[in-house]
Amino acid sequence: MSGSALYETFARAPLAFDRGEGTWLVTDKGERYLDFAGGIAVNSLGHSHPHLVAALTEQAAKLWHVSNLYEIPEQRRLGERLTEATFADKVFFTNSGAEALECAIKTARRYHFVKGQPERFRIITFEGAFHGRTLATIAAGGQYKYLEGFGPKVEGFDQVAFDDIDAAEKAITPETAAILIEPVQGEGGIRPVPTQSLKRLRQLCDKHGLLLIFDEVQCGIGRTGKLFAHEWTGVTPDLMAIAKGIGGGFPMGACLATDEAATGMTAGVHGTTFGGNPLAMAVGNAVLDVVLADGFLEDVQRKALLLKQGLAAVADEFPDVVEGIRGIGLMLGLKCAMPNTKVNMALRDQHLLAVPAGDNVIRLLPPLTVTDEEIGEALKRIRGGAKGLTDAIAAEAAK
Repeated sequence: MSGSALYETFARAPLAFDRGEGTWLVTDKGERYLDFAGGIAVNSLGHSHPHLVAALTEQAAKLWHVSNLYEIPEQRRLGERLTEATFADKVFFTNSGAEALECAIKTARRYHFVKGQPERFRIITFEGAFHGRTLATIAAGGQYKYLEGFGPKVEGFDQVAFDDIDAAEKAITPETAAILIEPVQGEGGIRPVPTQSLKRLRQLCDKHGLLLIFDEVQCGIGRTGKLFAHEWTGVTPDLMAIAKGIGGGFPMGACLATDEAATGMTAGVHGTTFGGNPLAMAVGNAVLDVVLADGFLEDVQRKALLLKQGLAAVADEFPDVVEGIRGIGLMLGLKCAMPNTKVNMALRDQHLLAVPAGDNVIRLLPPLTVTDEEIGEALKRIRGGAKGLTDAIAAEAAK
């Protein structure tokens, strides 16, 4: 879209979609694509889910925005449902994952401030992390490609290697306020953090009076087969940032906190114009209606196993293309044996949409509502893409 009125900050594929139907996207030319990108784990219930459409349409006909100067009943209801289903006691609604992380960072710093320890503001993070695009969250993520050219890095973040808990312990100082981690790294390459590592982080936080913050923006809301990924480990945080899947495609996020962690968040210290608006709250409640229904998450786990087993067979058949499979639930990655951009293009040629990630991985993030038949079709297309790449390698070698 070079030459258009838009910032040229996106390397867009030459595709424009006119409508979506469940796991499928249809271009303005009528071509159908199987969507295993999901808006990068956003369209948790697929495209145009009838329950979400009905909730949004009904609310849109009544009230769009009043601001947080007044009570918003659906906001209170969604907050109560999230706290009932999680470790949390309090919720602050935002418009995005980055804002949810900003809220978590501010909450952690404010917690120590009101405890009489304003010097405790630093947060330990991990290599490969992605926490958003604001100045604070790119500093938390620590990746140079996102920091370059935006002036001095926001102070207060100390990064250690992925899953190096010994290094995290050594990084703790009298100025440390919290530890921030994704239970499953998304952009970092679909890398789950081992259960034992999360348990050690919880112990370190308890020992040193730190807050443990989980970033479940990408891995939350049923993506791994549990409502939240950390539930697989038995480790609970003090704060958690969520977004993406909770809106099912509508922009929204939230910061969840225990009563203790939220001690410092009193009237006037934080705010939002659009966060928690009636439209977003209607959709968020509709998403929970589906995800929390009896048997839904168990079915996600079943479908995830079906997909992972099929992908393992592809990896066995085409080792020159796929080295292995990683991930949990419907948050899976193809560790590529060739540049992941090349593999992604081959999948797109098969009319299958996926998402590149770090560590030379391709992310597969289908809607939680994907059917067994669509999983079979996706595997067929992935196999077709891998075969095309393997045939091209053979043809090149034969020259």
